[in-house]
Amino acid sequence: MDLKDKVLLITGGTGSFGNAVLKRFLTEDVREIRIFSRDEKKQEDMRIELKNDKVKFYIGDVREPSSIAQAMRGVDLVFHAAALKQVPSCEFYPLEAVRTNILGAENVLDAALRFNVERVVVLSTDKAVYPINAMGMSKALMEKLTVAKARLLQANEPTVLCATRYGNVMASRGSVIPLFVSQVKANRPITVTDPNMTRFLMSLDESVDLVLFAYANANQGDILVQKSPASTVETLAKAIIAVFEREVPIQVIGTRHGEKRYESLVSREEMARAEDLGRFYRVPADDRDLNYNKYFVEGEQRISRMEDYTSDNTELLDVRQVMDVLLKLDFIKEELKSGFA
Repeated sequence: MDLKDKVLLITGGTGSFGNAVLKRFLTEDVREIRIFSRDEKKQEDMRIELKNDKVKFYIGDVREPSSIAQAMRGVDLVFHAAALKQVPSCEFYPLEAVRTNILGAENVLDAALRFNVERVVVLSTDKAVYPINAMGMSKALMEKLTVAKARLLQANEPTVLCATRYGNVMASRGSVIPLFVSQVKANRPITVTDPNMTRFLMSLDESVDLVLFAYANANQGDILVQKSPASTVETLAKAIIAVFEREVPIQVIGTRHGEKRYESLVSREEMARAEDLGRFYRVPADDRDLNYNKYFVEGEQRISRMEDYTSDNTELLDVRQVMDVLLKLDFIKEELKSGFA
């Protein structure tokens, strides 16, 4: 990747992903990094902490086309991370998920095309595969929107649109690890919804690796997926208890509204045409047109022979292995240093 003199825009840039990308890119020879978000307090905190002239801050909302257009002018690369990510919030306010995750994404994509941005990488989630909740449904439609716009672009047009899809980012905002850690440190029971539930385990650094891989390698309309190990929620809880050397019980509280037992990163339909790149899967854009025979008369035998790539059939880690993963996280290191209440 040649990032020299590039201008990078991160929507939702004050979140966990934005901070991780910043740390990576501030060591590169980029010309400017633009942080776009509606949270002025987090922007102020970031500005004070960084004190770096390369980082520019833009207040705005992806729901408002004019605000994203102002930030897009002169940009070479966009990482679109702005989203509503909490499953319960989106369940109770699904239209808010539509406005941010779908219509907001369209505003970002349209602005990027208008200003001839070199590449746009939109960030999606495993919940977009066979979605059962509003968050996953809105992210699935964001992916469809990205691929549909990419499909309509001509070969000589300068902008490449692609997506990345990954599982739970450990210790990110709203993830279960900070909750479990706070419960253990307060000597309270760890509340587990379903002990047999499985989830992918991915670090923030690995999520950045994925979007950088997409920046360097994605073709028009690709969805890039990083292979990840997984664990049961019970195994994760036991690993956190062991890491902090506490003796607290695990309390099973039952599955939350809109919550899956396991997550899928690649559907079997996508696996039938996916390219295995070793550490990653590339799911190329579905380039079919409105030829109805391909949907209602003709089928694909190979799809019947495929399996989804899920948190149940990937590599499942045991307690010791999850402990090793946790101990590499900056969040866990800081929590261990800070002691107990």
